[in-house]
Amino acid sequence: MSGQSITDRITAAQHSVTGSAVSKTVCKATTHEIMGPKKKHLDYLIQCTNEMNVNIPHLADTFFERTTNGSWVVVFKALIATHHLMVYGNERFIQYLASRNTLFNLSNFLDKSGLQGYDMSTFIRRYSRYLNDKAVSYRQVAFDFTKVKRGADGVMRTMNTEKLLKTIPIIQNQMDTLLDFNVNANELTNGVVNAAFMLLFKDAIRLFAAYNEGIINLLEKYFDMKKIQCKEGLDIYKKFLTRMTRISEFLKVAEQVGIDKGDIPDLSQAPSSLLEALEQHLASLEGKKVKDSTAASRASTLSNAVSSLANTGISFTKVDEREKQVALEEEQARLKALKEQRLKEMAKKGPSSSATTAASPVLTTGGGICTTPAIDLFSTPSSTNSSSRMPNDLLDLQPAFQTSMHPIATVPGANTWGGFTQSPAPQPQTSAGLNVDFDSVFGNKSSSANNLDAGGGILKPTVTSQNQSLPISKQQAGILVSDDLDSSLANLVGSMYCIVLYCIVLYCIVLYCISLSLKNIFFLLVLRGSVCIYTVVVLGFKMFGLGCLCEDQSPVWNKKLELKKV
Repeated sequence: MSGQSITDRITAAQHSVTGSAVSKTVCKATTHEIMGPKKKHLDYLIQCTNEMNVNIPHLADTFFERTTNGSWVVVFKALIATHHLMVYGNERFIQYLASRNTLFNLSNFLDKSGLQGYDMSTFIRRYSRYLNDKAVSYRQVAFDFTKVKRGADGVMRTMNTEKLLKTIPIIQNQMDTLLDFNVNANELTNGVVNAAFMLLFKDAIRLFAAYNEGIINLLEKYFDMKKIQCKEGLDIYKKFLTRMTRISEFLKVAEQVGIDKGDIPDLSQAPSSLLEALEQHLASLEGKKVKDSTAASRASTLSNAVSSLANTGISFTKVDEREKQVALEEEQARLKALKEQRLKEMAKKGPSSSATTAASPVLTTGGGICTTPAIDLFSTPSSTNSSSRMPNDLLDLQPAFQTSMHPIATVPGANTWGGFTQSPAPQPQTSAGLNVDFDSVFGNKSSSANNLDAGGGILKPTVTSQNQSLPISKQQAGILVSDDLDSSLANLVGSMYCIVLYCIVLYCIVLYCISLSLKNIFFLLVLRGSVCIYTVVVLGFKMFGLGCLCEDQSPVWNKKLELKKV
């Protein structure tokens, strides 16, 4: 079985239609292909766990739904994707899993489709049990052992005695279910089980590192404990030695698979004399006869054991640091590739993008880009372009005019502020001088014919024009100001006329239909009378109301006015 099945494509298409990108990605990550989930799908799901608008319960339920599939490939890949999000995703995901009463109910899962299905079903049952215990451990201690801070000031090294004796058994249970996966090198025959083994290998290293630090803290406090606590501590230490043997076998399988030896930590076992010293101390607390041992010998034995276990912890720390370094290098390589791709895209768009600073590109109808220099509306005109015509006003209330540039002669003299005053040179008055009448624009034209306004003494601006005269400008201003209101009223009356006409037609049609259905002469008479009355009303409205309001706006009337004024 290779490649995506028709069922996978149909399911992905269904999620595409419903618009659920998360469900679609989960479906693509758990296809029938005999290979691990693709990295791009896992990265997208990790990003989804970091987004606050993503529904985490819906995401988890989608994985649970995929585990109900009958194919071992789909179920195994759903477990792998869930484990990946528990390790690398946002903590909200594992918090939700820990809050559920039940997670994966796959203790009886069996795929009978083939021999490989029988073999992989065994690992699926073991793997689902480990994920359940991982979530339960988080529920009990409110943190993930694989993510806790380690070192001299770590969580397990600074824990008090009572809490330590309750926490270490939880780590032991989780470690037991992990090691119960019990896979051999010759059983790692496909990409799916290999992906699960790699996640378990990384969890085993981090989990055993926390376990090791808890044992170091336990040994340092052992000789100061009470009798009951010493008994529990001794039992925990004996189980630790057993699990150290099992973890060393697990690491041997990892080495046989092809994992680099630098990624496999070295396990240093504590000397056997430490176990004897612990047993003798517990026996002395119980009142039994034991060999006499000095405090110095016990201290030396304990220090040797702690140093050996600390060396194991250092090797685990080095493995973690190496893994972080590899992750950083991969991220830097990815960023570098994206940067190079961006530079290539910018190089392809180089000529057009460089021209945007000097010109404003406009897309033409032919698909090309017009790079005509843009007009700067806020720049001051230069002396070289003084002969060019300035653009008209936006509302065309004033005629086109041309500014005349004249040199300003400065005459040194003392002004009010102690500086120099400037007296403009006399401007030559030509016969084409134009007095721009602003009063005619705003409707408050003064009766004075000179350049003094009603307040008196203020000279109005005077500019020169080449092609237009004063009567034309006044005529244009008056027409534009008066036309706005009239055209709006004409449009309003026209719309009202259309609405009234449509209502009359609809009313007549309804009356006619009623008369035909009931076969009543009364409705026919009412219909005829209504048609006559409304016809008179419409004609009167058209002749008097619409004609009076729209007379000045008709094209014929405007032409008559223009002829009269000319």
